[in-house]
This record gives sequence, structure tokens and C-alpha cells, in this order.
Amino acid sequence: MSQMVEKGVFNIPLLSNELDAEIQHKIDMKTKPQGSLGRLESLAAQIARLQHTLSPCTDTAMHLVFAADHGVCEEGVSPFPQEVTAQMVLNFLQGGAAINVFCRHNNVGLKVIDAGVKTSLPEHPDLVSCPVASGTRNFAQEAAMSAGELAQCLQTGAEMVDCWAADAQVLSLGEMGIGNTTTAAAVLAALLNIPARDIVGAGTGASPEMQVHKAQVIQAALERHQTHQLSPLEILQSVGGLEIAMMTGAFLRGAALKKLLVVDGFIATSAWMVAYQLSPHIRDYTVFAHQSHEQGHQPILSQLGIVPLLTLDMRLGEGTGAIAAIPLIRLATAFLNEMASFDDAGVSQSA
Repeated sequence: MSQMVEKGVFNIPLLSNELDAEIQHKIDMKTKPQGSLGRLESLAAQIARLQHTLSPCTDTAMHLVFAADHGVCEEGVSPFPQEVTAQMVLNFLQGGAAINVFCRHNNVGLKVIDAGVKTSLPEHPDLVSCPVASGTRNFAQEAAMSAGELAQCLQTGAEMVDCWAADAQVLSLGEMGIGNTTTAAAVLAALLNIPARDIVGAGTGASPEMQVHKAQVIQAALERHQTHQLSPLEILQSVGGLEIAMMTGAFLRGAALKKLLVVDGFIATSAWMVAYQLSPHIRDYTVFAHQSHEQGHQPILSQLGIVPLLTLDMRLGEGTGAIAAIPLIRLATAFLNEMASFDDAGVSQSA
């Protein structure tokens, strides 16, 4: 990580506020009562500020799905076997998953990254194979990954943005990995010092009894690794996932390239939270797409003072919630660019 910082890979620029008054004036002079487009107005202002222009554009968007397996599944924390990770990746490659449908209908590019799937995957034009390991180790017994594996994940995540999203104005990330709601809950509980029982949810359909077990496994692991004494990256190394670590690198790199980051649900939030604790002004580049139906997402967003764009009771993952928000993002820039002003339309303003 330190070498990548030295090379500027993760150097996130502070946004200038010199256009703020002009941006707000342009929004206020549209043919509407001031503030009547609600959060679309603040969203338009955020994007214009990020792109440092009065005519922002969100036409080009790229979505990266990171997939990996999790050793903590050995503890019986998921109702699904690990083979489902690879099976779902094949579904992505065949174009049959929800994320494929959502991306197609919103003109969003899509690539799937094998960050560490346990089962071998076939070559495919939409699959980028760069596994760091065949899944993480069982964090209930030992660190999920080595320091070297973590560094490789962060670097690879950044490289995926450079390779596949260099020309995109909007970057969103998704994930696939049986057991990764357990991993995400462990990361977030450690980062925010929250008891595991308060943020563990159903994931892919865990029963109430299994959720209690998940919380116990996580809490014991946090105590074993003494995560209260660890830095964000050490927490990620101890209880994180290969795909979550790559997503952290991708979020940091996306912000360094001044892209609008669209954060999906609970698991994507765990990766973003690591990035945020490393570089807090990444928040200026971020839009939270939706509030996941996963139990822990709402209190975490509330703790951050974040109100997401949508609340649709989604908890699928894959980044589907992020893509569901793309039309709203594009509407925000469209009204700013295309809506007539009072002067243009010859409409009298309010007294």
C-alpha cells in the first residue's frame, strides 16, 4: 500500500469549490421553484463540482463485479455451498443474472473479476482472471490473508479500474461470494466498533438460528484477532475477503481518477468504509445508491449521516442496487444541462 501511495495510485485530490456559486446559480435559474427537484439538485451539484464543470456528463458508466470464496464458510455461516460462487459467476458470463439485465438496460459496461474463486472458471471475454488465492483462509482460526495477499488485492483492484474503467465517468462495484455477508459484517463491526449481533443479517437466507451463530463466530474472531488494536488495513487482512480488498483498491483508485463512485449495499459499503477510513475525502466522490435490506446497513449509514438515493428492500448484491440508481444520476445531469433557464424560456421568476 505504501509503495502505491508513493506512486500516486491512491492519491485522491481535494475538490475545488471555486465553481460552487456558479453551479448553484445555474440550478436555481432553471424553470422551477428553487429546491423543487429535491435531492436531484444536490446530486447535480455534487457531480458538477467533482467534474469541475457547469456541464457535467454521466453517459459513460462501468460496473466491475469482484468474485471470491471465503474460508469462514467452514464454520457453517451460509445455507449455500461454496460451489454457488462459481456457478453464479458462470451465470454472469452467460448474461442471465440480475446484474446483466440491469447493466444492459442502463447502458453500463460490465466486467467480472475472479479475485479468488475456489473453483476453476473457463476463459471468457467478460471474465478477468486474477485470483490472489483460492479464497481466503478461515478467519475464525487465522488471518484471512497475508499482508502480501492484501497488497496484491489492493493493487489489482486499482489496475482493474485503469484497465476497464479509464474512460468511464461513473464507476460502480459489485461482488459475488458465498459467505461474504459474514466477512463484510466482521469488517464493519471491527472498523466501527459495533457488536457483531447488531449488524449480522440473513445474507443469502440464513435462518435466525444461523444468524445467531454467524454473530458468535464473528465476535469470537474479532476478539481472537484483537481488531480493536488494528488499523483499517490490518482489519481487512485479518477478517476481510479477497473481493472486498480488491473493491477497496478500486474505490480508492476510482476517486484518484475523479470518477463518481456509486456504492451498492452492505458488502460494497464494507469495502468503501476501509477506503473512507484511509482517505476520508473519498466521500466527496461518493453516491450511496440504496439502503440494503440487510439488517446492518441502515444503522451504519445513519452513523455516517448518509441518506441513500433509494430504499427498495434489495439485498441481492452483485451491485444491482448501484445500477438501479444510475437513471437518477443521469437525470440529475440531464436537467442541469438541458432544462431551460428563466431567461431562456422568458418565464417570470417569483417576486
